[in-house]
Amino acid sequence: MARHELEELVDGEVLAPGATGYDAARKVWNARFDRRPDVAVRCTSAADVAATVRWARANDEQLSVKGGGQSYAGHTVADGGVLLDLSGMSGIKVHAEDRLARVEAGATWAQIDSATQHHGLATTGPTASSVGVAGSVLGGGTGWLSRRFGNAVDNLVAVDVVTADGEQVRASADEERELFWGMRGAGANLGIATSFELRLHEVGPQVLAGQIVYPFDDAEGVLRAYRSFMADAPDDLQCLAFTFRAPPIEPFPERFHGQPVLDLIVFHLDPGADDVVAPLQELGEPLLDAVGPMTYVDAQQAFDPNLPAGQRYYSQAHDVAELSGAAIDDFAAHVRTMRGALTAAYLEPKGGAVARVPGASTALGGRGAAASFHIIAGWTDQAEDDDVMAWAHGFNDAMAVHGTGGVYVNLIAEDEDDRVLSAFSDSTRVQALKARWDPQNHLRANHNVLPA
Repeated sequence: MARHELEELVDGEVLAPGATGYDAARKVWNARFDRRPDVAVRCTSAADVAATVRWARANDEQLSVKGGGQSYAGHTVADGGVLLDLSGMSGIKVHAEDRLARVEAGATWAQIDSATQHHGLATTGPTASSVGVAGSVLGGGTGWLSRRFGNAVDNLVAVDVVTADGEQVRASADEERELFWGMRGAGANLGIATSFELRLHEVGPQVLAGQIVYPFDDAEGVLRAYRSFMADAPDDLQCLAFTFRAPPIEPFPERFHGQPVLDLIVFHLDPGADDVVAPLQELGEPLLDAVGPMTYVDAQQAFDPNLPAGQRYYSQAHDVAELSGAAIDDFAAHVRTMRGALTAAYLEPKGGAVARVPGASTALGGRGAAASFHIIAGWTDQAEDDDVMAWAHGFNDAMAVHGTGGVYVNLIAEDEDDRVLSAFSDSTRVQALKARWDPQNHLRANHNVLPA
């Protein structure tokens, strides 16, 4: 590899194995993946990205793209080839009067939330603030604000893209409209996003948020009551039914330590909406009731400690057609056999603004589902891989019976390429776009779509 040629084309650092900064550039959140590109380019601009793409094509080198690096499937870094590390491109400009933010592709949601909340504004981002903007938006972008303001793709006004042949284009409702459709849900396959223009909304600074933790003894009963409550819940409210192992700390009695518990994680835009949330606090005898006013930024970051970097993770998921009694029973039964010390599984209701957006308006599918089901299998010891992943597969297979056949693309595992097309509202249209913008499949370090 003629690295010196690439160094002359870009302003950012070009790092070979052994160079200072190389290991940091290739490091990802999920410890199951330890991949080594031949060279890492720490891009500083869209021009750097475009020049690197053109050089890689001319030299027949594989491309991989890392923003936040928090991919369950480890797609952000590939073995061999050229890694485009966008983490240094993290500029954010908030235009409060227009309620817009221009965000570079290497920014994290923690950075975005901090910048926008300075103006009392926010946009839909994921429930973990350490996640990068690019992967979450290009895949769809669900979060606490989805039921009120739609998913991230529904708040995407424009996106700057470097194409697979190294050209720079802008996609919006007025420019490259078909590409804009595809970038909202299938974007990683169609181009390398370098910046996003996102619509903002008045949010905070205070919201009502927290957790209500119930014993798992009567999980089926609590989940049925939760289902009934969420069926009529206002758009300003989101509540995840989250399960995890109780840690050996107060307020959890010793008999619950290491055992699954049911955590209703609450978020309401109105910090004074205690009466709205109250029924969720009365579904049994909580082990912990910690719901109250907090800043939006704190609510966004509350999940972060549950997903520490450097552990082993495996994701399984389905869109659920209906939270039927049978679906709840299967969910609870498999949680009781949970594997992995860091494992969590949850149900995330959809509806609200997400469901009101016409299904074919973006490449993102699944708008008509009742909920998303997700397993985050987490553990530390490689020797546990087979056991934990087999449990996750069994759980996911059981929930498939209750699924729509669809799935949120960002939750697909690396060994599930056959499920990728089910994530889109129109897979034929996505494949046609792939044939138009990347006919030779240069952008394949992703949940890959083959050109039509």
